[in-house]
Formats: sequence, structure tokens, C-alpha cells
Amino acid sequence: MSFKRKAGTLEVAYQDIHKEIIELSKAGNSKAQYQLYRLYSKAMYNICYRMMNNKEEAEDMLQDAFTEAFINLKSFRFESSFGAWLKRIVVNKCINSLKKKKAELVFSDTIPDQKTAPENENFETSELKVKEILNALEKLPHGYRVIFSLYMLEGYDHAEIAEIMGITESTSKSQFSRAKLKIKELLIN
Repeated sequence: MSFKRKAGTLEVAYQDIHKEIIELSKAGNSKAQYQLYRLYSKAMYNICYRMMNNKEEAEDMLQDAFTEAFINLKSFRFESSFGAWLKRIVVNKCINSLKKKKAELVFSDTIPDQKTAPENENFETSELKVKEILNALEKLPHGYRVIFSLYMLEGYDHAEIAEIMGITESTSKSQFSRAKLKIKELLIN
């Protein structure tokens, strides 16, 4: 990444480390496209799996996202990293699929009952195994899981989540808060 000054502001120009591979892929080179797939498929699959909560659907979303990315690769202008551009395609594919399935998002007015942790246990600082957290994430109601994944794991803010999901920002915040409580409850039990 390099930085340039433009009329008193800082302009960021991304220099993608895979620029040569991307350029070859844009030209239709199938070996370069396969190389891009190998570089990014595992991370993108993880996003798909967290969003879809189903191995087969995650695999389908991954393939659909890469197909769309390769079809639209000519529109990639190196204004962001290739990974960020591809991630946006992956997330949008998953969200659109969930909307088509009319997956019910859980929007509850009540916060689920939470059991309190023992006084000597601090949830925020306790070392939890990644597997336990991922298992708890899989047990969340669908709407909680999607919003939690987008916010905590994919780095979207609540305004972006609201736009992507077609909900209000306050709904995103409240669902995220409830998802955290539910995960805490699942991890304590």
C-alpha cells in the first residue's frame, strides 16, 4: 500500500501483492485464476460457512462467488485489496442466498435469560478454545449468527450490516448484543 497527497488530503493507493496474478487472470489465464482460487478459497470458505452454517451451502456459495469474481474481474481497479473486493462478493452472495431462502432472522424484543458466571470467572478475559466458540456460533439462531459473524469476524460496522441486511442500525446493534449474550450463555453451560 502506498500513500499519496492529493489537495491536502491523504489518498491511499493499494498495491496488491498478487497484482501480476490478477492481471493474468483478467486476461483469461486459467492457471492464474486457479492460483487466485488457491490463495483465497480457504479464507472465503470460512466466511461462507459462518454465514450459511452448512458445509454444502458454503461450498456452493464459494463457487458462485469465485465464478462471479472471475466474470467481473475486469472491473477490479486495485482501489482496495483483491481480498477485500472478493470478500464483499462472498458476503453479498451469502446474504442474497439467505434472503432468497427467506431465512427468518430472529429479531426479539426480549433479551434471552442469561446465567451468571461464577464471580471468579471473567468472560472477557478467559481463554476459550476456538473450537468451543465456533460450536457456540453454530448454535446461535440464524439472525444472531449472521450479524455476529459480519460484525466480529468480518469487520463490518453496524451501518454496513444494516445496509447489507436491509435492517436498521439499532436492530443490528441489538441483535449483536443478544448474540454475545447467547454465546456467553452457551460457553458457560
